[in-house]
Amino acid sequence: MFFCAISGEPPQDPVVSTKSGHVYERRLVQKYITENGTDPVTGEKLEESDLVSVKASPSAAAPRPPTHSSIPALLTALQNEWDTLVLETFTLKQQYNSTRQELSYALYSQDAASRVIARLMRERDAAREALANVQASMGISANPSADVEMSDPTVSAENALPDKVIAEIDETHQTLSAVRKKRKVPPGYATPAQVKTYASKHTVPSLHSASPAGITSIALSSANPTQFLTGGNDGIVQLYDRGTDKVLASLKGHSKKINHVAFRERDGQSTLLLSAGADKLARVWSLDSASGEFRPRTIIKTHKSDVTGLAVHPTSTLVFLASQDKTYSIHDLNEFSQLYRSTAAEEPYSSLALHPDGTILAVGTPSSTIHIYDVRSGDIAATLVPPDNSPFTVNSLSFSENGYHLLAPNSLSSVGIWDLRKQKLGHSIPLGDGFKVNKVVYDYSAQLLGVAGNEGARIFAHKTWEELVHFEDGGEVSDLKFGPESKEVWGTTGREVRIWGLPE
Repeated sequence: MFFCAISGEPPQDPVVSTKSGHVYERRLVQKYITENGTDPVTGEKLEESDLVSVKASPSAAAPRPPTHSSIPALLTALQNEWDTLVLETFTLKQQYNSTRQELSYALYSQDAASRVIARLMRERDAAREALANVQASMGISANPSADVEMSDPTVSAENALPDKVIAEIDETHQTLSAVRKKRKVPPGYATPAQVKTYASKHTVPSLHSASPAGITSIALSSANPTQFLTGGNDGIVQLYDRGTDKVLASLKGHSKKINHVAFRERDGQSTLLLSAGADKLARVWSLDSASGEFRPRTIIKTHKSDVTGLAVHPTSTLVFLASQDKTYSIHDLNEFSQLYRSTAAEEPYSSLALHPDGTILAVGTPSSTIHIYDVRSGDIAATLVPPDNSPFTVNSLSFSENGYHLLAPNSLSSVGIWDLRKQKLGHSIPLGDGFKVNKVVYDYSAQLLGVAGNEGARIFAHKTWEELVHFEDGGEVSDLKFGPESKEVWGTTGREVRIWGLPE
């Protein structure tokens, strides 16, 4: 008596495989060969031509399986079938729930994409005229055949900056733009070959409080190269002199961590220290000539959520702030008054940077996009969207000094260099899956760019994109700056400020 190797039952039409020698029911093995092309038992390649019929008497009745010859055996078989059915039903329920979750996510993604597309279309219609102005200011000829819809003049009049401020911005732009277009790499700046030899040369330890510990931001003084400003998780702003290794000022007032600090240094005017924090405030301190101490000058309470961006305009008379309340604002540093606050956008702002000429502003968002605004009109000029669909927060931005490129994170593990002339991503630098970007920065010569993150600080060469050096000795770097002539790189690690440069 033969038994089918697939069903275990006596076959009605038995065949034997010439490859394995096993006996099968013809219809079962033919179906298996059609689907898989292999022997069911051995897995060898098998075709129907490899099957040989076994001669059997067609009148012989197949015997009843022994397991079905008694009532207890039948009950056992039924119980086994029931168990199998219950397990299969449980599996189907799991697959059903998984499919429902996938469908829900797909519907949510489609709805989000539809809202983003609708918003971009509205922004496109409102930004055509402003975009043409920005292109012209950057030396790019606008497309004369493109349709331009004029915005409502009453709305523009309400949202625009005062004429005096616009005139000052335009004058500064013309002056800086004329110099920038002719500017070459300044002599004396560090070369990529020199940067490759950089090593740790100085560490300033134990800054700020031990609890909560950590420096979050740093700014370097251009008027006094030995002085630098730091903000910490403890809500304190410290002014430090590297030459004397002393804290010159410890400025309190913020109730939460400091997100950004900056100097305002201008000939003929007192130095201002600026800070922006997670307590929704921006503060300004000025040097009191009588006492020689920095005293609070003003508190900016414009925003209703964390202030995530701070930048001093090239005129040195304006400061720009961005916030998670979906707005950015402009303030006069002479009168200490608010000049402008944007209308609320559809998403919070997570970072801010000013173009070197001072006419356009870039803000990052938690949804991976970067918005470019015309400073003078407040109109959106462009929206930059990275090709990677994985959501991430654009937590840092930096314009190159020549004004043609914008450095920003473009995925969870890479940074991108946007070409502003073409409004597209020019190059992407992968950093590794484990690298988390905290800060990006260009140096003044536009030859170098730096990236600070949880695995240290990395310096790359512009255009060749070669990684010149990777500083890992301090651990995570929260902020990064290039020193004078890029001969030093400053980074904040924990409660320390580390300085890397040419070996002494």
